[in-house]
Amino acid sequence: MKTIKRFTNISRKVYESLGNYLSPSNFTYLWSFGSLALICLVLQIITGLFLSMYYTADIQLAFSSVEYINRELYYGWLWRYTHMTGASMFFLVVYLHIAKNIFYGSFTYPRQILWFSGVILFILMMATAFLGYVLPWGQMSLWGATVITNIFSAIPVIGMDFVIWLWGGMSVDNATLSRFYSLHFLLPFIIAAVAILHLVFLHEYGSNNPLGILSRTDSIPFYINYIIKDLYSVILLLLFIIGIVFFNSNYFGHPDNYIAGDFMVTPTQIVPEWYFLPLYAILRSVPSKLGGLLILIVVFMFFMFWPLLIGIFQIVRNSVFKPFNKLVMPLFFFNLVFLGWIGGQAVEPLYLLLGQIAISLYFFIFFFFFFTNIIEFYVVYWYNFKKC
Repeated sequence: MKTIKRFTNISRKVYESLGNYLSPSNFTYLWSFGSLALICLVLQIITGLFLSMYYTADIQLAFSSVEYINRELYYGWLWRYTHMTGASMFFLVVYLHIAKNIFYGSFTYPRQILWFSGVILFILMMATAFLGYVLPWGQMSLWGATVITNIFSAIPVIGMDFVIWLWGGMSVDNATLSRFYSLHFLLPFIIAAVAILHLVFLHEYGSNNPLGILSRTDSIPFYINYIIKDLYSVILLLLFIIGIVFFNSNYFGHPDNYIAGDFMVTPTQIVPEWYFLPLYAILRSVPSKLGGLLILIVVFMFFMFWPLLIGIFQIVRNSVFKPFNKLVMPLFFFNLVFLGWIGGQAVEPLYLLLGQIAISLYFFIFFFFFFTNIIEFYVVYWYNFKKC
């Protein structure tokens, strides 16, 4: 009875939280990406728990256990391909969610902490996805793990020791797969905890108005107005996932990953999942392994501290009202897609050069945003000062 009472109290608090949470009345469907990301997380945890019952974390048995799930287990293929497709959809939804927040200035005061928690969620997602990509122990899984973990050997002094600790030995082996499986199982629950914290911050500081207005005078309850709108988006997302799983289940799979991992045979081209391609392009476009790692860290630091570097000077939030941002923002997003395309190409001088140009363009656009927002800030400040 006490358990039932506690569950009832928790349900009541959740209901009151949704019912009392006020949101701007002019939300569009772009504000549904946060809810879609939560649905993807739940879907990944459920399908992952089912798959973990039949997966074997041993380099001699991992590939055959995945094949058993695909071919022998009753509806195992459905769970496996839903998990694989769901991972891609999760990243797609999160990328669109981030793009929306950047365009509408949702990272500015007073929501900096909301942005920081979101970036932490994104980093945890990438770690979980990388660990999960290794588990099937196909050719791409084995060599992808070898190449990516070797990058940390470029760190001075402690690099090689860190890689050996990460591997659990002198090479990618059984200990590596075992610890990757354990971490891949654990991290989604950490992601769920941080996601709850992210929602707490959202309820504390409120959602950003599409027009960039801080006032809550024109607000309506989130429940049930936007629950219905989010439900439409969830149905469309699930239909899209179902369509891929049933009609083109291997769309997000790499052919080499359907070959058992072999230490003696190197794939002609090692390519990660599509959501890692922009980062992979940055790493391999820089001649120095350490240089590529440092630039990648700087890219993430700029991304994480965007609210402090740019948001503090941002008076007009919405890029729709900024003529320069309206021109440069699409270029910023196109450049990231272009980096992803480069990451999927062969390692040739032309693509390495294009990658270096794209990296330079990324930093140029960032500093453009920084200086234009400073100019905007002081022009508005000077105008108001003169007016007074």
